[in-house]
Amino acid sequence: MKVKIDQDLCTGDAICVDLCPDVFEMDGDQAKVIVDEVPEEFEDACRDAAESCPEGCIEIIE
Repeated sequence: MKVKIDQDLCTGDAICVDLCPDVFEMDGDQAKVIVDEVPEEFEDACRDAAESCPEGCIEIIE
């Protein structure tokens, strides 16, 4: 699975970083993805992050 963040929509809430710090980190005032492929053990946390994002800027690519 892969994950992307739409930087035009991200407002830097950092909810994704809180929920899945092994996949997301803050880059200034926006979140970024720090892995090419999401390790299987973090897939559920990434889905939680995508569902919890108030801006809906996280895209999950199966």
